[in-house]
Amino acid sequence: MKKWLSGILAMVLILSSITAALAGGEKQKKRKQFRLGIEVLLEDRLDLIKGKRVGLITNPTGVDQKMNSIVDRLFKQPDVELTALFGPEHGVRGSAQAGQYVEKYTDEITGLPVYSLYGSTKKPTPEMLENVDILLFDIQDVGSRFYTYIYTMALAMEAAKENGIPIVVLDRPNPISGTKVEGPVLEDPYSSFIGEYPIPVRHGMTAGELAKLFNTEFGIGADLTVVEMEGWKRNMYYDETGLPFVLPSPNIPTLETALVYPGAALIEGTNVSEGRGTTKPFELIGAPFINSTDLAQKLNALNLPGVTFRAASFVPTFSKHANVLSHGVQIHVTDRKSFRPFETGLHLVKMIHDLYPDKFQFRQPNSSGISFFDNLTGNGSIRAGIESGKSIEEMKKEWEPEQEKFMEVREKYLLY
Repeated sequence: MKKWLSGILAMVLILSSITAALAGGEKQKKRKQFRLGIEVLLEDRLDLIKGKRVGLITNPTGVDQKMNSIVDRLFKQPDVELTALFGPEHGVRGSAQAGQYVEKYTDEITGLPVYSLYGSTKKPTPEMLENVDILLFDIQDVGSRFYTYIYTMALAMEAAKENGIPIVVLDRPNPISGTKVEGPVLEDPYSSFIGEYPIPVRHGMTAGELAKLFNTEFGIGADLTVVEMEGWKRNMYYDETGLPFVLPSPNIPTLETALVYPGAALIEGTNVSEGRGTTKPFELIGAPFINSTDLAQKLNALNLPGVTFRAASFVPTFSKHANVLSHGVQIHVTDRKSFRPFETGLHLVKMIHDLYPDKFQFRQPNSSGISFFDNLTGNGSIRAGIESGKSIEEMKKEWEPEQEKFMEVREKYLLY
């Protein structure tokens, strides 16, 4: 009897080991199937750049799955001549803070010229492209309309068209998934480098998809090739890809930051700190005049989906209220699938405005009457609505029709 039981147990253990091995093999196979645009280019589509002088637009996020820089990989590629590097906001190596002016310089590692696309010009000039046969774009976006890298891409597409050279966009995941679209579509008078085209705040597209949309819908007309990823699904968040998160800019250090950014960034258009100068930018929100406990309680009473607010105090080391104790909240996302970052950000702005009408301020409008907050929202009606006491639901009904029209256009350019 004991031998019989031992035999069954041994068989069960063998079957379990085989099942685990098969499952592990299947997981490994799935991991191998996932490839970034950079990997597809170098492994399958090298013909696009072989024998050509390449101008590369990238930053620290331009890496493969083993964290090898595309700069280094192309520089060592015998069949490709890398001749110029172009850096967006924050630079090729990511050493510049938001809005910091970056001059032309020489890359210390490769000795190549690095041209700033966030200095005196945001578009590659004919002089910058003299030794370039083809432009390559490889930068990780964060999924929000007011993140500047997608407009660096669009302006590079314009320059490529004007100078008669092709441009290749190497695609990367939308870190906050590619299924959700949220917020108003930008209106033309409010166009700026934090919002060039009429798309919603949370667009739910990859950089490659946006490149195709920009190229066709907004008349750029470049000779564009998008090298697609393999194995990416639209409902994936960045941490579901297995990729390490390389911070796209100094104040987007984590996926959690990117997730709250489409709404929390609205605070940038006010006199309240968005947490720059802390370890939790865009997650910590506050100002010296706020009662943190009261604000947290009132925000939590709204029962917004997928989020809770914790009373918090902090001292920013730079930017707004630098070295001054500020009080407010930390945004904690409890269910990212139901969380609506843009609407959450609007509720946050409106609540602080309503609680502290004498101390809260929107950033001052320019000579055209447009505030930085208006550039962020993409219209002037939301700021006016908050000031006149409109509810968020009333405002939402105003922007939803244009958002639905965008959804129809967007559908034509989805690659995954």
